[in-house]
Amino acid sequence: MLKFWRRIKFVFNVRKSIPFLNQFFRSKEVSKDKKWLSLGFLVLYLIFPWDIIPDFLVFFGIIDDLAVFTFILQLMVKMAPESLKEQYELEQR
Repeated sequence: MLKFWRRIKFVFNVRKSIPFLNQFFRSKEVSKDKKWLSLGFLVLYLIFPWDIIPDFLVFFGIIDDLAVFTFILQLMVKMAPESLKEQYELEQR
């Protein structure tokens, strides 16, 4: 249950995510393979948005989209160098 609340906190901390994404893709410390992999995951989800819960169920449909976005963002945080994680105070758990 604690892991669930950490993910919820991570989602609502989106204001740190946008600058992090910018620095992640600009950083020379992150290999090109990691950048392409991350970009591939994001683009694939935008092109093929498989929904577990259809979006016409407004509140519940958005939850699965947030879950996928959070999962991809957490993978990117795991791939990021420690200096970038410390700069944006992102925690890897």
